[in-house]
Amino acid sequence: MSRDPRVDAYVAKSAEFARPILTFLRETVHQACPEVEETIKWGFPHFTYHGILCSMAAFKGHCAFGFWKGELVLGAAGKPREAMGQFGRITDCRDLPAKAVIRKYIRAAMRLNEDGEAVPRAAPVRRAVAVPRDLTAALGRSPRARAVFARLPPSHRREYLEWITEAKRPETRARRIATTVTWLSEGKSRNWKYARP
Repeated sequence: MSRDPRVDAYVAKSAEFARPILTFLRETVHQACPEVEETIKWGFPHFTYHGILCSMAAFKGHCAFGFWKGELVLGAAGKPREAMGQFGRITDCRDLPAKAVIRKYIRAAMRLNEDGEAVPRAAPVRRAVAVPRDLTAALGRSPRARAVFARLPPSHRREYLEWITEAKRPETRARRIATTVTWLSEGKSRNWKYARP
C-alpha cells in the first residue's frame, strides 16, 4: 500500500468532524484496492489505480467523496449535485453507504480503469453568434473584408463576433468594428498577432 505523507497532513489539518470521515474513506479505499497509490491533486487527496480512481476532500462544514468515473460506477445511484462527488454533503460517516457498498463501487471503478473505459463526454454546445447589423453594414462597404470574413473558419468568425459584441461602450464597439474591417481587408484573423509564422 502506497501512502502519501501529504494525505496524512491533509487529514490532520482538516476540521475535527472531518478527520474520522476521511480516515474511514482512506482505509476503505486501501482495503478494497491494496495496489492503490495516494497523491494530492488540485489540493486534495486522490487515489490512483491505472489512472485516477477516486478522491476525497474536506471543507468547512462537510466532506466529499467521489469517483473519477462516477457516472459509470454509480449510474443513477449517486446523489444530486449538492456537493462535489457522488455522495452529497458528508458530515458524518453515517451519511455514506455501508462499507461493503463502497468497496463494491471501488472494485467497479478499478475494473473500469483496468479496461481503459472512458466516461462519455457530451460535445459542448456552442450557441450561434449572429452577425450584428453594424458589422454587416461595415463589411458591405468593404468587399475585400466581406470576402475574407466569408472564407474564415467558423471559429475565427466567432472570435471577431464575440470581440465586437462583448464591447461595453458604443465607442469601443465602433472602434472594434473599424479594426475588424481593417484586419479583414489585410486577410488577418482576429488573433493574427499570436499566430505562428
